[in-house]
Amino acid sequence: MKLRIEKSAKLKLSSTLRSWLPILQADLESLHDLLKEYKEKNPFIDIGSGFEKRDQRYIDNFYKNRKSVKDNIEALNIYEKSFEEVLFEQISPPLFPTQKSQKIAYKIIEYINEKGYFVGDEELLAKELGVEVSDINRVRKRFAHLDPVGVGAKDLRESFLFQLESFDLQDRVYKKAVEIIENLDSLDKLKKDKDFKEALSIVKRFKNPPAIEYMEDSGSFMKVPDIIIDMTKEGIEIKLNENYYPSVIVDLEEGYEDNDFVKKKINEAKNLINALSMRKETLYKVALMLVEYQYDFFMGGEKKPMKLADLAKELGYNASTISRAVSNKYLSCSRGIIPIKSFFTTAIEEDISNDAIKNYIVEIIKKEDRSKPLSDAKIVVLIEEKFGVKLGRRTVAKYRQQLNIAGSSERKRNYALSLESV
Repeated sequence: MKLRIEKSAKLKLSSTLRSWLPILQADLESLHDLLKEYKEKNPFIDIGSGFEKRDQRYIDNFYKNRKSVKDNIEALNIYEKSFEEVLFEQISPPLFPTQKSQKIAYKIIEYINEKGYFVGDEELLAKELGVEVSDINRVRKRFAHLDPVGVGAKDLRESFLFQLESFDLQDRVYKKAVEIIENLDSLDKLKKDKDFKEALSIVKRFKNPPAIEYMEDSGSFMKVPDIIIDMTKEGIEIKLNENYYPSVIVDLEEGYEDNDFVKKKINEAKNLINALSMRKETLYKVALMLVEYQYDFFMGGEKKPMKLADLAKELGYNASTISRAVSNKYLSCSRGIIPIKSFFTTAIEEDISNDAIKNYIVEIIKKEDRSKPLSDAKIVVLIEEKFGVKLGRRTVAKYRQQLNIAGSSERKRNYALSLESV
């Protein structure tokens, strides 16, 4: 019986996720605006409280003793994955099942600019890799299923088409959304069409450019956290930021319950309430696991390697769902306001994170022979000896560049110049 109940609950939750994924994906600041769109389509829904009802004094007081995301990261050296790393991590089966498809995908990433658009030449790439142009295009189209959604597209229209794939829509709304995307410069002729308003509300949610959250300074302004973690006499207290949470209220007069239209709209309202509840429950569970795995960090220590896939497995969701659930979400603790995604470092091996590898690179370069600086190939060998893992030379070069450490030749010149100046 317990098994049936758990299975039923999971099915209900999965259905809600598919239907109301935007609720889960939205950050706390934009959630209220998103709910307004549902309210416009449902006369029995009213939206209560939330972010927009908090005055500036409340906001100022909330941030009074908190650091900005940017200051916090600089002070604690909290590692945030680069845009390139985020993409590299997703190049794996089943989306890219063969070495050939993975090789093509990695090359495509090299030609994705900071905005998230593909700017390469398919014919030149095909010639360089020894494959067909059709192979390049086929693999690139799979980027429609990567995060951030819309990445790898050639232009705005294709990015919107990619992003459209992440929504679970009825065929009629999907087709109308495609028509809107294909006619962005002449929407007036579509305004009278059936399903136009509903499809347009979907298109308005798309990101432009697709990689905006990874662009420089895009996250340096103040963020409202979903989760608050405080230290008390009893220990660590976890709570949701209820002061900023909107609520859905069903407003129905008696006597209309038997009307089919009313029943449908009331059911939609209940689903929306369930989606909001699921959003809270999911983020609260994420917070519980963060405190469990990262207890030392919240007590002033270092972060430990933590895989997003492991969290997804524990919560019973797909990894991409959890990735979107924590995307653009923040938590507030004694150490500042921190992106939740920053806790999920890339695990190279079970107990080794790329943070540990990077710290080791910094350490050995500080101690290197200045007359014979370490090459990337030599660093690869030292890392293998230290951690027992194999890394490519290009990976080490990428880590070194992220650490703002010059190559061996340039370091040798810099060392020589510093000696001359003395």
